[in-house]
Parts: sequence; C-alpha cells; structure tokens
Amino acid sequence: MKAKHEGQSTSNELARAKFVEPMLLLATTKLPEGPDWLYELKLDGYRALALKSSGRVHLRSRNDNDFSSRFAPITRALERMPNESIIDGEVVALDQSGKPAFNLLQNHGSSKAPIVFYAFDLLMLRGKDLTRERLATRRQLLLNEGLADLNEPIRLSPVFEVPLPDLVRSVKAQGLEGVIGKRRDSLYEPGIRSGVWLKMRINQGQDLVIGGYTPGTRGFDALVIGYFDNGKLMYAARTRNGFTPALRDQLFTKLRKLEIHDCPFANLPEKTPGRWGQGLTTAKMAECRWLTPVTVAQFEFVEWTPDDHLRHGKFVALRGDKDAADVGREG
Repeated sequence: MKAKHEGQSTSNELARAKFVEPMLLLATTKLPEGPDWLYELKLDGYRALALKSSGRVHLRSRNDNDFSSRFAPITRALERMPNESIIDGEVVALDQSGKPAFNLLQNHGSSKAPIVFYAFDLLMLRGKDLTRERLATRRQLLLNEGLADLNEPIRLSPVFEVPLPDLVRSVKAQGLEGVIGKRRDSLYEPGIRSGVWLKMRINQGQDLVIGGYTPGTRGFDALVIGYFDNGKLMYAARTRNGFTPALRDQLFTKLRKLEIHDCPFANLPEKTPGRWGQGLTTAKMAECRWLTPVTVAQFEFVEWTPDDHLRHGKFVALRGDKDAADVGREG
C-alpha cells in the first residue's frame, strides 16, 4: 500500500491533483453508535474519484481506470468543480423508484436509467491537500466549496442524523444494500482499510470470485464461486440462478478463456454434500471446469449456512471495477 499518494503535498505548498488510492471500508456485522460516528447509505455502484487538474476533468475508477468517457454526462457536469481538486464518490444508476440498481449501472449503455455521482469526500481543494483534516471538516468544505457550482447529476451523499436502529430498519424495509459508519474525526488514509470507516450489509449479498463452472447446454449450468481468505481462494457455493440465455452466452465466452487444469479452491474437496447440497465432494468436482480466479461478480443469497456455504445464491452482475484478491467474506 502507498503511505503517501501521488500529488500529496508534504507541506503547505499547493499541489497538482493526481489519482489517489481510495480509502477502504472494513466489513462488520454491527456498527458502533454514538456522536463520534456519522452514517451514510451503502450505495450499490462504482467507486470513483473526480479530479480536475490544469482545467481538465478526469473521472477514475478505484483501480485508476478511465471512467470519463464511459460516464460522459457526469464528467461534463464536473467541469465547474474547482481546479486542482479531488472529490471521492460513487457512480450509481437509479431504478424507477429512485433506488440504486447495480445491474442497470452495468448495462447503462442500453438502459435509460439515470446515472448520478454521489460525492461524499473532498481530498484536495484548489491545490491544498485535505487528507490530514478531519472528515467533518472535509465534508463541510465539500458542501460549501467543492460542490457549490455543480448541479445534476452530481449529488451530495447525505448523512443521516437519526438513531442507528431506526436507520437500519428503514434500509431493510426499502431493500437497500446497507449502512456505512465513519468516525467524524477520521483522516483520509489512501488505500488503507483501518476500521475508522465501516460498512454493514443489511440485505444479503456480496461480491464473490468465479473459480469454476459446471458444463451445461448453453456453455455452463452453474458457476462455482468463493472468496479470498489470507490469499487462499475458499469455496462458498455453486449457483445456476440469475442468468438469461443471452447472459449465459456472453459470460461463457468470457470465462472459457480462463480455463485451467487445477482446482483453484484451497478448501476442496469436501467430505459430504451437506444439508443444502452445496458441498463439493470429489465426485462432484469431477464435473467441474476450473478457471483462473480473476472474475468478480455480485451475488444475492438467503444466508450463510453453518457449514460456510451460501444458500440460494443468485447472480446479479459482473464487477469489472474490483480486484479478485480484495474480495473476502462479508458477515
């Protein structure tokens, strides 16, 4: 990890705005409560940094890939942001009810769903590094100066000043993904998952890595999926749900290029198929085709079972913005 991002000034001198590794969130099953914490919605979209340097706007993914042309309306709307400034946020597609919908975001080229950029942090303002300022200070500057001249589709990610249990109940009732908690005095730590920023998923689902498949009449019948734990790929489930015929064809074309001979999962084979039939025994493994574990996708599911499998998993969409090595178990 980088201890200091490019373009970060070591004194009070002004600097040029350059890409910064986004600060990361630590997954938790329970958020802390109290006045030291602020709460935002966990938005189901693409993390992105908006940079303006030498009068030109750049929209970059969390892995420093170019989003500028892919989300051109957002890039154009950011042209009035202050020069030599960096805004951290999330690109989100909204469904007809106004809720984030990742599948619409992934297919936004063929969808008329509105695409917005929710800004939640300000890392640099007119050449001045703000990463050593408190979050509360950065957000106030974001509101008063960073977003002062910006309009739709640029929005401020709201902070909810309500008791956490009330917010959790509301998020669950509306079918939203989860809640984020951040310490009000937190500094911005590029590329670090320190625990002063936390994420709690409320409605079940998470990103997982595709490590294999079982053959079917349209290329594959089910995907074999898992997550990384201390650098080892751990098997979690097989799922055949969530695929249209066209999507199966498209995904199979991508996956077949990644075929390898050896199983990439460290915890296979399993001794029994288990209560829900997700156990992958030696006999079942003979039916599988293995893949280099680099493809990340989002899945929904009912629960984690006592034997560490997903029950009733469903494919949602590919996540081309995330590295497989960063995908761990949540919850």
